[in-house]
Amino acid sequence: MPTTTIQEKEIMLKNYEGLELSTQIVIEEALRRDAEVEVLDWDDNFIRLKKGMRVEYVKQATKTSADSYIVPLIMENKELTKLILKEHHINVPKSITVNRTDEALEEYLNLKSKDIVIKPKSANFGDGVSIVKGLKSKKDYIKSIEEALSYSNYVLIEEFIPGKEYRFLVIADEVVAVMHRVPANVTGDGTHNIKELVNEKNKDPRRGKGHITPLEKIELGSVEKNNLASQMKDVYYLPEEDEIVYLRENSNISTGGDSIDFTDDICEDYKIIAQKAAKAVGAKICGVDMIIQDVKAKPDTNNHSIIELNFNPVLYPHNFPYKGQNRHVEKKVLDLLGF
Repeated sequence: MPTTTIQEKEIMLKNYEGLELSTQIVIEEALRRDAEVEVLDWDDNFIRLKKGMRVEYVKQATKTSADSYIVPLIMENKELTKLILKEHHINVPKSITVNRTDEALEEYLNLKSKDIVIKPKSANFGDGVSIVKGLKSKKDYIKSIEEALSYSNYVLIEEFIPGKEYRFLVIADEVVAVMHRVPANVTGDGTHNIKELVNEKNKDPRRGKGHITPLEKIELGSVEKNNLASQMKDVYYLPEEDEIVYLRENSNISTGGDSIDFTDDICEDYKIIAQKAAKAVGAKICGVDMIIQDVKAKPDTNNHSIIELNFNPVLYPHNFPYKGQNRHVEKKVLDLLGF
């Protein structure tokens, strides 16, 4: 097959702009390697790659034949994932599992005044996750349980692990990128209120909706407003200059969070732990979410914990971080697939 020119590739890439950004960057690299690309399902971001006799089907950039069918089934079950990680002597939060609100209520007195995380047993993108600091309201507790149950038949109630959250992207047993995910936030200028600051931050061309841009627009919905209320603030609060106001507890990029590249700034021992976690579940492509108190300190039994493994980790935040350098992680995906 004749080599495609750079100009032809640029024209071809414009045909894929409606796809999720991670899929777009895989396609761009595949074209760079002179592979044929065919979109089989636009809504599902399902593509077929061909080069010579090599054929690969890829869904949403990181669902590939490199991982057997059972691997994502393990990782989407958060309780099972924790069990396997514990068996490999990897730190995970303590938790209990419930499937009814009355069952959750039986645990209320044991959890009162504690910092906890309530999350669906099976869900993605931070859906249905609530972080409760110093639990004191039975009403809010049940509301969080019901929210989580709307995404899954079972709910995990975990101990809250203090520290900052980092996403380790593991591809083919190698940590290829690390990012710190900061919850949706604004920084005060002493002049504008939170609503105005959100509107201004959302003007950044890197922010959009539907995972087709490097960052997602920040919303001011019920979750954000409730979180502000817990801080005795509302959308009309006027932050002082350089005052940072967090709008959410969870740090997902999909809910307006910021991605900060930390690949070169983190103790190598944590990368080894992330590699070990991916191997424990047999994953070749995996997003390891780890809470770390100090990224420069050596890990011990108290200063870090893996809170989740992701079977379909997004690639684009590692290539287009809010702060930091492009890690070109799609190259590792194509290397893994033999292109």
